[in-house]
Amino acid sequence: MPAGETIAYALIGGVLPALVWLDFLLQEDRRCPEPRWLVAVAFIVGMVCVPLVIPLEHIAYERLPEGLPTIIAWSMIEETMKYLLAAIFVLSHAAARQSTHIVTSMITVALGFAAAENAFFLIDPISQGQFIDGLVTGNLRFVGATLLHVVASSAIGFALAFSLNSSRRVRMAAASFGLILAIALHALFNYFIIQEDGSHTLLAFFTVWTGAVVFFAAFEVLKYFRYRNLPANTCET
Repeated sequence: MPAGETIAYALIGGVLPALVWLDFLLQEDRRCPEPRWLVAVAFIVGMVCVPLVIPLEHIAYERLPEGLPTIIAWSMIEETMKYLLAAIFVLSHAAARQSTHIVTSMITVALGFAAAENAFFLIDPISQGQFIDGLVTGNLRFVGATLLHVVASSAIGFALAFSLNSSRRVRMAAASFGLILAIALHALFNYFIIQEDGSHTLLAFFTVWTGAVVFFAAFEVLKYFRYRNLPANTCET
């Protein structure tokens, strides 16, 4: 299959599932949605992260022992890069300074990252004409790795959102805690997934889906605190 066609199919297979998650998650804040232009910027920023982390992860792979040290390093690289680029290009906008928008911005960056990463993983099976293998890979990443990125980045988003009106020192501490938690969740999932006998795969999915349940509960709490003193169907200006 021609390279251009392979890349096109891989992008479609990687981006469409991420857009499904994005549409689903944005419905959680229908009362006062984030500006669509900012959503688009956040998604693109997430996609740009992937080519930036690949060389860094390659260096970590060459210089660190295999196993847990490499897993932690890769998780640290990915979560830190997502947060840094989000902070510079997305969270710095005034439109992203509402508590719920901070969380949805981090989620959107994560989904952009997942879309590009999923496309990267699909290139090899599609280039060899193994569409079924590519479909299986895409589906597994849809319910596993993609949701992992959402949960991990939302940990940072919630830390920033719940400390929004606190002092600078508290916000910095909250951001650090959120980043550490995101790295820990990411590393834990990857560690379970790569077990050779596959015995921990179910545990990995249980971990990430438990994180998703906590995420939705936390988002409802965040919306309550944001909208409790506002008249119905109104937003902050």
